[in-house]
Amino acid sequence: MCRGLAALPQTCLERAKEIKSKLGVLLQKPENGIDLIILYPENPEKKQEKLQKPIPEEAAQWRESLDHVLTNSYGLDMFRGFLRSEFSEENIEFWVACENFKKTKSPMKMTVKARKIYEDFIQTEGPREVNIDHYTKDVTLRNLLDLSSTTFDLAQKRIYALMEKDSFGRFLRSEKYQELVK
Repeated sequence: MCRGLAALPQTCLERAKEIKSKLGVLLQKPENGIDLIILYPENPEKKQEKLQKPIPEEAAQWRESLDHVLTNSYGLDMFRGFLRSEFSEENIEFWVACENFKKTKSPMKMTVKARKIYEDFIQTEGPREVNIDHYTKDVTLRNLLDLSSTTFDLAQKRIYALMEKDSFGRFLRSEKYQELVK
């Protein structure tokens, strides 16, 4: 017959309560309306009009690495549009969200951003769930217990590698990119 929680050592029960408490912070409903504000990016077509279109030689340098594309505002928007056309925009959105998270200094804001990133991109059945393995999800979940700027690093590296391996080559062969380098 099952003896339940009473059979567990006291240290296990205390650790479980501690983990529950820390995870509970992430699952709490926002206390004020500010947390409910979700910022949606501007229409990408309008945004590209504002950005300085690179000269063909500069765009040609993007072939060297995905980093060259992601560090260029026009390239990032172009790559985002390409991923949208492939129905994998969540990958770049997750990568950008992680970059923004790393710049966050306030612990309260980190908690809010971490919860949003987890719920949107990591959580099973999340609205924009990214394709990461179970191990990476587990590591990320453990990292949420002690937030730091590196909380999402492993997951972000996996998604970067996925974009680099799968999407980047197709982006470089895309019609829009080819027109840009002409």
